[in-house]
Amino acid sequence: MEDILINWSPQETRVAIVENSVVQELHIERTLERGLVGNVYLGRVARVLPGMQSAFIDIGLERAAFLHVADLHVNGSLPRNHAEGHVPVPIEKLVFEGQTLTVQVIKDPIGTKGARLSSQISIAGRMLVFLPQDDHIGISQKIGSHETREALRARMVALVSTPEEGGGGGFILRTNAEDASDEELAADIAYLRKTWTTIRERAHRAAAGSLLHQDLSLVERVLRDLTTERTGTIRIDSKMQHEVLHAFGESFMPAAVAKLEHYRGERPIFDLCNVDAEVDRALSRRVDLKSGGYLIVDQTEAMTTIDVNTGGFVGARNFDDTIFKTNLEAAGAIARQLRLRNLGGIIIVDFIDMTREEHRTAVLAEFRKQLAKDRTKVTLGGFTQLGLVEMTRKRTRESLARMLCEPCPTCDARGQIKTARTVCYDIMREILREARQFSPREFRVVAAANVVEMLLDEESAHLAGLSDFIGKPISLTAEPSNQTEHYDIVLL
Repeated sequence: MEDILINWSPQETRVAIVENSVVQELHIERTLERGLVGNVYLGRVARVLPGMQSAFIDIGLERAAFLHVADLHVNGSLPRNHAEGHVPVPIEKLVFEGQTLTVQVIKDPIGTKGARLSSQISIAGRMLVFLPQDDHIGISQKIGSHETREALRARMVALVSTPEEGGGGGFILRTNAEDASDEELAADIAYLRKTWTTIRERAHRAAAGSLLHQDLSLVERVLRDLTTERTGTIRIDSKMQHEVLHAFGESFMPAAVAKLEHYRGERPIFDLCNVDAEVDRALSRRVDLKSGGYLIVDQTEAMTTIDVNTGGFVGARNFDDTIFKTNLEAAGAIARQLRLRNLGGIIIVDFIDMTREEHRTAVLAEFRKQLAKDRTKVTLGGFTQLGLVEMTRKRTRESLARMLCEPCPTCDARGQIKTARTVCYDIMREILREARQFSPREFRVVAAANVVEMLLDEESAHLAGLSDFIGKPISLTAEPSNQTEHYDIVLL
């Protein structure tokens, strides 16, 4: 069983999913930085790029969003259908600059990339996903047998065909719709169609770049997306939000209402399972394993690399068993760190080299088993010729580190800074360069205390030689607030 802890404040909502007192997932939403996935906008085509078969769409954000031809739907259909032998329709014949389109964000802006859009709108409900521009009835592949899915499809066809105002549209049944009654499905259908009617009415009145529909807040998505049969309790530390969540649950997730609890303890709710300490560890490069081994996690723009090391683990009978047991433990730890840190894209795992094939097979099997717990789509390959494991994890939002941290101003996000001696030599080169262009009475160096100390001590002979060479005195001033790499040369 797993428990969900919700820490709410006006500026930030934090959700931790805990299993056996160990944090498995962390979700954070800041009021001023809410994710955009699911939001529907009235966009304006800013630029069409035939070479990339894409268009930039202005939806009122800082950066223009991106719409690829594969995500462009015309009259409820994709503009190309290779299966039927249709010739692809180029994007320049489908949209034009200045055109307004109703679009939905399917991927948040990440780094320097704008949001990814689709013109196929989908609205998620409690048990259904509504496709207003389609007429297809789809069933989640996770639902039971083929017979069960066909029975659900027949029920949905009957419910959807019932005459009512604002009818039409297609639906996809989510996993939790398997045991739903006709009344529950009909209520969800009515709610989703009403939501779509509201969106269309707003689109007729709104200007280009306007937000037409916003997805649920993180607190509400806890009930819709994160609550499962394995969920034991859902505890929230805000009375007001507990009431909001209770009302939302009664309308859309009645089965989850019984799991809701208002946490009234004096200790902060995240102290119950040391969540804040776990967050701090998730921002570190190094992850210690219980056996004494450790992981090194490095996240770059292109990919994430994870290196496994034995560290101080010497518990096995021989070296091969030591490596094997460390790798087995690392497989579970890596899968958990991927969820906790929300790492996405290409991921390369460097397990410790194993000489025995059965050990490699067992570690890979354990890794697959642990990754199966992930709600996000993961594709895992085998060991490469270099002994690395390649995998991909779908990017759904910014990673934890990029959400909570920013590039280091001291090292310019390099992860390292110049030594004091290197800075001393930079300063001396700069003085020589300035002396060739200007002729001041004196050069004054304002630098960090450790740099000034080195210039006065170990590098004093070189500094004196430079002063004699340029024929000008060089004075030094220590500035305690300066970082090692920061210095100024003042001409007096």
